[in-house]
Amino acid sequence: MTIFDDKRRPHDDEVVAKLNRIALELRRNILIMTTKAGSGHPGGSLSSADIVTALYFHHLRHDPENPKWEDRDRFVLSKGHGCPALYAALAESGYFPEDTLWTLRKMGSILQGHPDMNKTPGVEASTGNLGQGLSVALGIALAGRIDRKKYRVFALLGDGEIDEGQIWEAAMAAAHYKVDNLTAILDLNGIQLDGLTKDIMSLEPVADKWRAFGWHVIEIDGHNMREILDALDRAEHVKYMPAIVIAHTVKGKGVSFMEGQVKFHGTALTEEQLVKALEELKLEAEN
Repeated sequence: MTIFDDKRRPHDDEVVAKLNRIALELRRNILIMTTKAGSGHPGGSLSSADIVTALYFHHLRHDPENPKWEDRDRFVLSKGHGCPALYAALAESGYFPEDTLWTLRKMGSILQGHPDMNKTPGVEASTGNLGQGLSVALGIALAGRIDRKKYRVFALLGDGEIDEGQIWEAAMAAAHYKVDNLTAILDLNGIQLDGLTKDIMSLEPVADKWRAFGWHVIEIDGHNMREILDALDRAEHVKYMPAIVIAHTVKGKGVSFMEGQVKFHGTALTEEQLVKALEELKLEAEN
C-alpha cells in the first residue's frame, strides 16, 4: 500500500527541492492538458500548483491504491475550475495513468471541466458552483469528529469565490463548532473571471475578515514551498478553532507572459504559446 504521509519529515533543502520539481511537472501537465482540450482554466491552476503539490506529495495522508481508505485526509477543491492542478496531482500520485490527462473535457472522459467525485478516483467532492466547497469540507470535518476519526480536511478556495455569501456562512459555522480538523487555503492571486478582484469586489482587509469570523489566520507566499509546508504544519496544531492559510499567489505563475494576466483565467494557450511556455518551464527545471 502506497501512503503519502511525510508531514513529520523536516522541511530540509532536499524535500523542498523535490517538491519544487514536482510542482514544475504539474505546471507542465496543466498547460498541455488545457491546450489539448482547447479550453479550461490554466491561470488559477498554475497559481495553486505549489499548494496542491505540498498537499499531495508531503502533507496529506492518502493512498492511490485505495482511494476510499477511511482514515485518509480529505481535500476539497472548492474553486472547482482549478481542477487541472488537481488532476495533474492525482495522475502524478498514481490514481490514474498520466495519458488520461490528455482526455480533459472530452466526451466520455473521467476528467470533466469541473471535478466529479462519481467519475474521478481521488476526487472527494463534486465542485464548480462557487462558494459551496467550504460547506462541504465543514460537513466532512464534522462527520470525522462524530465518527472519532483522526483525518483532517483541507479546502482550497479562490479569492473571487469568497465573494459568495455561503463561504461566510460556512466560516461562521466552523468557528461556532470549533472545527479544528479543518484547514482552508485561500489562493489569493488577485484575479477572477472578469478582472481584478480589487475592482470587482474588494476583499481587503481579507485577513482581518477571517480573524473576525473566528479563524486562526496564517499568511504566506503561496509559491514559497518551505512557507507552505510550515503553514500546513502550524495549521494542524491549532486547537478549538479552524485555520486558514492565506496564500499570496500569482495568476499564471511560472510562465512569464501568463503571469498576472486576466485573459488566462479561462483561456487555454495556443499551440505556439504552449511551446514557449514549456520552454520556460524547462529552463526553470534546469536552473
